[in-house]
Amino acid sequence: MKHRILVTGGTGFAGSHLVRRLLHMGHEVVALDNQKGIVFDELAAEGAEIHIGSVTDRQLVNRLVQGCDIVFHLAAAFRKVDLPKEVYWDINVNGTRYLLEAAYEAKVARFVYCSTCGVHGNVENPPAAEDAPIAPEDYYQFTKYEGEKVVHEFMQRGLPAAILRPAAIYGPGDPERWAMLFKRVARGWFPMLGNGKVTYHPLYIDNLTDAFVLAMEKDAALGQTYLIADDCYYPIEEIVKMVAQVLEIDVKIYHLPYFPVWFTALLVETAARPFKISPPIFRRRVDWFRQNRAFDISKARKELGYNPRVDLLEGLRRTAEWYREHNLI
Repeated sequence: MKHRILVTGGTGFAGSHLVRRLLHMGHEVVALDNQKGIVFDELAAEGAEIHIGSVTDRQLVNRLVQGCDIVFHLAAAFRKVDLPKEVYWDINVNGTRYLLEAAYEAKVARFVYCSTCGVHGNVENPPAAEDAPIAPEDYYQFTKYEGEKVVHEFMQRGLPAAILRPAAIYGPGDPERWAMLFKRVARGWFPMLGNGKVTYHPLYIDNLTDAFVLAMEKDAALGQTYLIADDCYYPIEEIVKMVAQVLEIDVKIYHLPYFPVWFTALLVETAARPFKISPPIFRRRVDWFRQNRAFDISKARKELGYNPRVDLLEGLRRTAEWYREHNLI
């Protein structure tokens, strides 16, 4: 059945892949984003109806939801060192509420909210399932979970909705999240803070898009929350070595103590704040070497039929090829 579908964050990394998949499935797609992104022209040429604006614009949201059968809410204020807390709250919580209100009034058939595995914070007893402790470690993660609470409010009012918590998304089309990792490995040496044994759980972009489609199609998803990730999680040192493998280079890994670098990041952040500049090193980036990310995806497997098709090595190969084509490594 052909649907008219709204995708917020539709010109971003994850959103653009979802928009493209839905178009290829024959659906009519409306995309909302606060910037054009690098794929604006491509998506428009493929038939997407793209609007530039914010989910905090209530009138715009109400207008775009009208006539849509399904809403995917991916737009979010993501992590930036100097972004005020009120911006996170306005976009990630208020914006979510505006969309839910519009979807409820329009009687949409399905609302899918994209949260984050980060709501669980550092995973103390891996792997974490959906009922693991909620322990966000930054304001972005906190507001994403507050957004989940708003979704639950509308579920209780009868809105057909589902929540996905993706792990560490990567793949072609992402110029930021994993690009730094590839660049550091490409130079032949990598500074590893700590022992490199903390775990990280990747999620290839096509696997995430599969999960979005399943959440749209499967009735079992209604009222549920799902962690979405690839089959396996890995020690971060192993991920670094696998990136080197697909780049076909030897990488020397130098282990450095974690806490001196963390305190240095704190000092640099503090010094940069009065000047309103982005510091070259900050605690969130350093925390990648400390926080365990490892998740149990058995609920999504059982209830949705989710089955990650692209493994890490193949996903890294495809990503490296895209980075090379776009001169990012």
